[in-house]
Amino acid sequence: MNDAAIRLAHGSGKGLQELLDEVVLPAILPGRGPVLEDAAVFDVAQGKLAFTSDSFVVSPLEFRGGNIGKLSACGTINDLAMMGAIPHYLSVSLILEEGLDIGLLTRMLSSLRLVCEEAGVVIACGDTKVVDRGKADGMFIATSGIGMVPPGRALSAGNLREGDAVIVSGPIGQHGIAILSQRKGLRFASQVVSDCAPLNGLVEALLSAVPQTRALRDATRGGCAAVLHEFADASKVSVVVNEAAVPVSDVVRGACSFLGLDPLHIANEGRFIAIVPAASAAAAIAACTAHPLGEGASIIGTVTARQRFGVLMKTSIGGSRPVDMPAGELLPRIC
Repeated sequence: MNDAAIRLAHGSGKGLQELLDEVVLPAILPGRGPVLEDAAVFDVAQGKLAFTSDSFVVSPLEFRGGNIGKLSACGTINDLAMMGAIPHYLSVSLILEEGLDIGLLTRMLSSLRLVCEEAGVVIACGDTKVVDRGKADGMFIATSGIGMVPPGRALSAGNLREGDAVIVSGPIGQHGIAILSQRKGLRFASQVVSDCAPLNGLVEALLSAVPQTRALRDATRGGCAAVLHEFADASKVSVVVNEAAVPVSDVVRGACSFLGLDPLHIANEGRFIAIVPAASAAAAIAACTAHPLGEGASIIGTVTARQRFGVLMKTSIGGSRPVDMPAGELLPRIC
């Protein structure tokens, strides 16, 4: 990495991958090159424990469909769920800026609590710091989560096999476009609502129906494209996506077209990519669509032997093109 200082582009996609590979991981895990998952899984006396940590710096603090409190709970719960874990405990650390409205803070924390109650998660511990005015953009939240992985589950980005089906759990791009339209005052996209939601219930429905699911990943920063590249690289395969099968609402598609963005690059906070054996794809779709958060789930592609490009798109006009890893943070401060 040639940069001498951190740039916004280091927050997502290719820029984030370079930062991790060349700076962060060599400094804290020298000599190790682990496959990066959404949570670490450890063997303990009672089985397998999953542990994850995250931080949230979204702007604005409140957006259509959620707020930083809801987002922080959902993000951490979802990272545990993507490893097949049942979430149990959450820590919450607050960095509050002088001048933050107490009523706003109360709303954020109430939203966080309600998501945890819905998911059956206990808020176990935390910390609060206050910093000078202008130093924290209102508030930041850092969380960690612990869950238990039931016996027999071993989800991993490295599990993909040729012929597997690629499934997305619902229409994509809604969170990123909701944030962008609100931040930039884009009236034509003002009806877009973030998909921010805790996915542990939907994941349990999927894994109950298809216990042989290979891998799960929520498509947050970098969107679906980043997830598919991570899967392809970890498993040394390629993923071929059928453009016509990718669920995108008309308003999100229109906003992306107007702004010159690819829906596959747009962040989500309530959608995951699942990799399942082809023979189980129909059962996976049935399980997802039977759940309120899985409406619109679709088979969007297939895993193939490794080709020149890790992710390819079969276009709606009959051609094909590579799907790039997002170069950096297309829209900063979205989570």
